[in-house]
Amino acid sequence: MSAISGPWRGPVLVTGTDTDVGKTAVTAAIAAAAQAAGLRVAVVKPAQTGTAGGEPGDVDAVNRLAAPLTGRTLSSFPDPLAPLAAARVAELEPLELYTAVDAVREETDKHDLVLVEGAGGLLVPMGLRPSGEPWTVADLAVALGCPAVVVTRAGLGTLNHTALTLEALDRRAVPAGVVIGAWPATPELVHWANLTDLVPNLMGALPDGTGAMDPGVFRRSAPGWLTPALYGVLDGWRAWAEEIS
Repeated sequence: MSAISGPWRGPVLVTGTDTDVGKTAVTAAIAAAAQAAGLRVAVVKPAQTGTAGGEPGDVDAVNRLAAPLTGRTLSSFPDPLAPLAAARVAELEPLELYTAVDAVREETDKHDLVLVEGAGGLLVPMGLRPSGEPWTVADLAVALGCPAVVVTRAGLGTLNHTALTLEALDRRAVPAGVVIGAWPATPELVHWANLTDLVPNLMGALPDGTGAMDPGVFRRSAPGWLTPALYGVLDGWRAWAEEIS
């Protein structure tokens, strides 16, 4: 797996092994830790789906928890589907790949770190290329030449899903690391076993329920959930495990 030395800067993709793995909370935690370190941070959500009920979107959640300098959603679709399918069902124009690329590059010119939060997993169809072919957030990472944070579950099945996602990124020469989106308050044997296998690529682990935290507590706590590459202070998994066990 490719690696980056030192803290990650510029555009960084935040993707996941699936939907509802904690991408938004992880995006907010990285944004909070980076801003605490003095960086100018932007968060870009290329496509938000499931907006028919008027509930706050992912960027709204990140803004509440971390208050990044800039938060942008490029396209929104009412149905809770993959973005390309949601655009088709709603008869709306799908997001074009280079519209997303240009928007992220625009923010990169004005910020030290631009977190690009995907939708669902790495290969979910996001929109269309100028040729009419679908594109994914993996394609966006390649076009931007940026690394990826893969948010994964702690429980059963995560090793396969994580390995598949990392392999897909490695084949595209996209450097990547892993963050556990929700570490349980009472870990079981499967969680500890998975942690051991994930450690070589691990860049952080968020406690379960962080999305419901008081924003002030969230911002103060975020650096303790992440390694220095993501502007945290977590530098030893053995010590971390002993502290929380």
